[in-house]
Amino acid sequence: MTLLQVSDLSISFAQEGKLLSAVRGVSFQLQRGETLAIVGESGSGKSVTALSTVGLLGDSARVTGSVRYNGAEMVGADEKTLQRLRGNDISFIFQEPMTSLNPLHTIAKQIGESLALHQGLSGPAARARTIDLLQKVGIRDAESRLSAYPHQLSGGQRQRVMIAMALANGPDLLIADEPTTALDVTIQAQILDLLGDLKRSENLSMLFITHDLNIVRRIADRVCVMQGGQIVEAGDTTKVFAAPQHPYTQKLLAASAKGTPPPVPKGAETVLDVSNLRIWFPIQTGLLRRITGHVKAVNDASLTLRAGETLGVVGESGSGKTTLALAILRLVQAQGKVLFLGRDLLPLPPRQMRPYRRDMQIVFQDPYGSLSPRMTAGEIIAEGLGVHGTGGADPQKMVALIMADVGLDPAMSARYPHEFSGGQRQRIAIARAMILRPKLVVLDEPTSALDMTVQVQIVDLLRDLQRKWGLAYIFVSHDLRVIRAMSHQVMVMREGDIIESGTTEAVFAAPKTEYTRALMQAAFGEVP
Repeated sequence: MTLLQVSDLSISFAQEGKLLSAVRGVSFQLQRGETLAIVGESGSGKSVTALSTVGLLGDSARVTGSVRYNGAEMVGADEKTLQRLRGNDISFIFQEPMTSLNPLHTIAKQIGESLALHQGLSGPAARARTIDLLQKVGIRDAESRLSAYPHQLSGGQRQRVMIAMALANGPDLLIADEPTTALDVTIQAQILDLLGDLKRSENLSMLFITHDLNIVRRIADRVCVMQGGQIVEAGDTTKVFAAPQHPYTQKLLAASAKGTPPPVPKGAETVLDVSNLRIWFPIQTGLLRRITGHVKAVNDASLTLRAGETLGVVGESGSGKTTLALAILRLVQAQGKVLFLGRDLLPLPPRQMRPYRRDMQIVFQDPYGSLSPRMTAGEIIAEGLGVHGTGGADPQKMVALIMADVGLDPAMSARYPHEFSGGQRQRIAIARAMILRPKLVVLDEPTSALDMTVQVQIVDLLRDLQRKWGLAYIFVSHDLRVIRAMSHQVMVMREGDIIESGTTEAVFAAPKTEYTRALMQAAFGEVP
């Protein structure tokens, strides 16, 4: 039986007196108890299509066509009808739970608000239902987590809370919009397994929005592939994956970080030599802020890195991989030795550290969050030249050259970050780091928020730049496919400890620890 019927759906947005088309002539059906995935790159129209089902697009949207839920027309429906369906019959899970959950309210209050609004539950009845929901989504010791705030939970726990809120009122249709994109591979696997179990136990229908075809293969019965606001291919998931007909689908299926990094030059100098690095954060309590314990972020880490070499650091959230990288850059306090170009950086006062800053750069995970919205691309890229001095060089010429090197048109230098795509913004962030010609670059999850095709482009770019300038990389990621394509050496971290390390080939061919095998199982479906 058809639960959701979308026919000839077109969506445009009014902007500066013009109508910009986002979705054109989209049609599909979702049957009861079925999972339908809509897959495509950023800007393909997949999320806009999902939001249109219950009128969540805002006043600037112009929607034509038909969206029928359980036989009732949603396009043009009054707000009272839509409000009755939202949260009751149709629930949403969004990509980033930290922005979807209220940071000022406890978990119990946020789930309780939904129960009070839609079911009239309060007091002990609401508390019991909340505990039941948290247990159902796999949160351990659920009763003790009722008073927790979102920031006190891990990424996986926050996503489980979002799922609990979505299930609170027994919906028939669950719309999941990129619910696993920001999660570690093991947590991602757990969330996908949870959604599959809930679909069967709660008899749910699911509309799953994603850009990751590996997830589609794992969870969806049928798939619709979107490009430029249109569905270019649709059908049974197994058949589409086995014999894709449209060139765009073929391109998406082929988009995976492959190959190997350029070989390390013979006789390459040692850029970085870290020994016995420890990063413990004090826990202070009481009026006098006495230290009662420590958060042991990194314990006794040692590593070496040569010019032209990449060290991949993998592990789940909270394993200490980003903290280790930040400590090497002297951005968090640490104990031990960090020899950079033969000089121990940890004892140096800030003024003596400044000459080394030019040779140590970082590229962050979220390019939009790390780029100033008030500065043009050219100003952002050139900022480091002003801080460290250009030595008489022409900044505009240097910006134009580095933009060309990272695959950006120098004519775009006057644009602001919001005028670029996600992949272009990450290229700007890379250009900002590379313009100073550093010796060491820390890449902190630089591809995790990007579409698969863009991810491949960024990996190729980083390898080309490394080959050209002999850069040393520390590549922090939970994506083992990217790590394998980028890294000469791999270091696996868990709860602050380095539990395994070695050449990429050796670690991937024969992982020594159960934890490394679990990471590979989650990433590849089997240990390669």
